[in-house]
Amino acid sequence: MAYVTQQDLIDRFGSTELIQLTDRTNMPATTIDATVVAAAISDAENVADSYMAKRYALPLSPVPDVLVPVVANIARYNLYGERAEKESAIYRNYKDAIAWLKDVSSGTVQLEADGVAADQPTSGQVQVSAPDRVFTRDSLKGY
Repeated sequence: MAYVTQQDLIDRFGSTELIQLTDRTNMPATTIDATVVAAAISDAENVADSYMAKRYALPLSPVPDVLVPVVANIARYNLYGERAEKESAIYRNYKDAIAWLKDVSSGTVQLEADGVAADQPTSGQVQVSAPDRVFTRDSLKGY
C-alpha cells in the first residue's frame, strides 16, 4: 500500500518543483517524469518501512495521516539528491522525518494502525527460583 502518491507531492511542493527535479529530457523542463517520482516515493516508503517494521505489521492499512508528510519529505529529499544543501529546509525536513521514524521504531511515537494503537511494550520482570533453605535459625539452635 502506498503511503504517498505523486499528487501528494504536487499538493505539498508544487508541480513546478517536481517538473524541475524530474524532467531530464526537455530543456527547459516541461513535464513531471512519473517514473522518477515513483522511484523516489518507493525509496522513501522503503526507508519508512524499515523503521516501522520493528513495531508494526506492514503494510499499514489504513495509512495514518501523520505518516504522509514524513514520507513526502523523504521522497522530496531523494529527488533533490546531492543538490539538497546541508543548511536547506529540504535537508532539515529530511533529518526531522528520519528522527521521527526513529521515535516510531523505539516506541516513543505510536501510530494508529488498523484503527488501534500498537501494543505498549511490557517491561521484563525478574524471576528467581531456588531450592528450599536447608539451614534456618531454628534448625541451627544449639550449635
